[in-house]
Amino acid sequence: MNERLDILKKARDRMIEDRDTHAKVLAAPFDRDNAERARNKFVELQTLIDALDRAISAKKPATT
Repeated sequence: MNERLDILKKARDRMIEDRDTHAKVLAAPFDRDNAERARNKFVELQTLIDALDRAISAKKPATT
């Protein structure tokens, strides 16, 4: 696997871990301040994960 693809995949894995942390806050008993911050961060991280997915797809060699 080429180094750039490996870096993108590692970054994606790290962002998923971060996103899951914020999901746990959202699943916990409601606290307006924490929930609002967690929700915003969750959406921001999901957008980044989607962008990393697109970058990974663009870097994968075509298989036929």
